[in-house]
Amino acid sequence: MTGLARAGFTVERADNGADGYAMGMEDAYAAVILDLGLPQMRGLDVLKRWRASDCKMPVLILTARGAWAEKVDGLNAGADDYITKPFHIPEVAARLKALIRRASGIASSLITHHGISLDTASSRVLLNGKPIELTASELKMLTYFMYRVGRVVSQAELIDHLYALEDSRESNTIEVYVSRLRRKLGSDVITTVRGLGYRMD
Repeated sequence: MTGLARAGFTVERADNGADGYAMGMEDAYAAVILDLGLPQMRGLDVLKRWRASDCKMPVLILTARGAWAEKVDGLNAGADDYITKPFHIPEVAARLKALIRRASGIASSLITHHGISLDTASSRVLLNGKPIELTASELKMLTYFMYRVGRVVSQAELIDHLYALEDSRESNTIEVYVSRLRRKLGSDVITTVRGLGYRMD
């Protein structure tokens, strides 16, 4: 979890399959890492139940079970990718980013919009060709908006994206980060939609 957090992800963890299944049903996660060898409910059963319930978030299976037949079972059950242990965090992070891009309909790691260029692989941001320094939280928020251009994003969505369950969550911090992005990228980059949230046009 620490390695993925350092790679820029907000991470939440379930200690068993039953809790993991419930979390996947209740919240819209950008992606899920799923271990097959879980207590209370097998990882494969969790995946099958998610897909049967039309949960479409990308799922990366991460497990010690490396037999080709188990990989086939996992992929046929609806997994989007599969990594066996031992693994390296940079590879897991790269695969997760690729799955999230694909789920958003974006093939490249480079996303551009109105003079803003975001490379999700290097976490580099350019504004009209000039580098812009963003904090980790600002980068997370910008990435979330760049994947959802034209869509209204609520404060609750942004809070869920920026903070893990155990973190202290305050809605006014969202306003602070939006203000910082406007100051660094342009006052009109993010529009406030009263009563609903924010939108990147």
